[in-house]
Amino acid sequence: MVEEEIMNKLLIFQKNEITEYMIYKKIANSIKDEQNKKILEEIAEEELKHYNILKNYTQTDVKPNKLKVTFYVLLSKILGLTFSLKLMERGEERAQTSYKEVFDVIPEARKIEEEEEKHEAELLSMIEEERLNYTGSIVLGLNDALVELTGALAGLTFALQNGLLIASSGLITGIAASLSMAASEYLSQRAEGNKNALKSATYTGISYIITVVLLILPYLIIPKKYFLCLILTLAIAVIIILGFNFYISVAKDLPFKKRFLEMASISFGVAGLTFFIGFLVRITLGIEI
Repeated sequence: MVEEEIMNKLLIFQKNEITEYMIYKKIANSIKDEQNKKILEEIAEEELKHYNILKNYTQTDVKPNKLKVTFYVLLSKILGLTFSLKLMERGEERAQTSYKEVFDVIPEARKIEEEEEKHEAELLSMIEEERLNYTGSIVLGLNDALVELTGALAGLTFALQNGLLIASSGLITGIAASLSMAASEYLSQRAEGNKNALKSATYTGISYIITVVLLILPYLIIPKKYFLCLILTLAIAVIIILGFNFYISVAKDLPFKKRFLEMASISFGVAGLTFFIGFLVRITLGIEI
């Protein structure tokens, strides 16, 4: 007879397994790529097998967490398969520590944990996702836009002190720089013999332009409060750096803190330097607008 405390734990594990089975199954049914579909179906069947093992002990049918299923299926459509599933697996890793608490009572629990750690990690690493193959191009556009435009907007804010002028100047500078960066990425990839050079350049250009638009947004919304706009722009830059590095750290299993601090330090270092240059330009040239 399984003790009540252990039984409650098994029911929680059982719910997690059937929930993840539904997530993998629904995502598999919604994608066209046959290789990725096959991988996800394999993982789903493994989750269902774990559910049935636990059911032998609980003798209870457990329903999946529909909210969790909906969340991860939707997230996979927005941010991609790899990020969504690895984020979910991070939560599962925390649950695996609890499996150890029932090793003595449930012999199969050890096997379930081993399969969760080994098979799913191996299978997830096999998933092919286009956006992750162009991470370098996205980083190039994103990082360059953050460094150049935060710096440019800081300098322009002190030099011009006019929100709409700053936004216009920033937008023109940003679009020109994005086209230049995309062209440079195309030529660079072509020189290396990359057949997908145009796609790499497109990812670079798009990530650059999106970053530009987000950074100049405060100057368009509250143009008269340009110093506040600069503070908001820097805050947006932090959010972009935070969000992007979290995404990469999850999707590609890379360290988060080091990459975030490095990217933020460069962007804010350049912003501080150009703000000072803007101050010197305004004083030296006597600009009054």
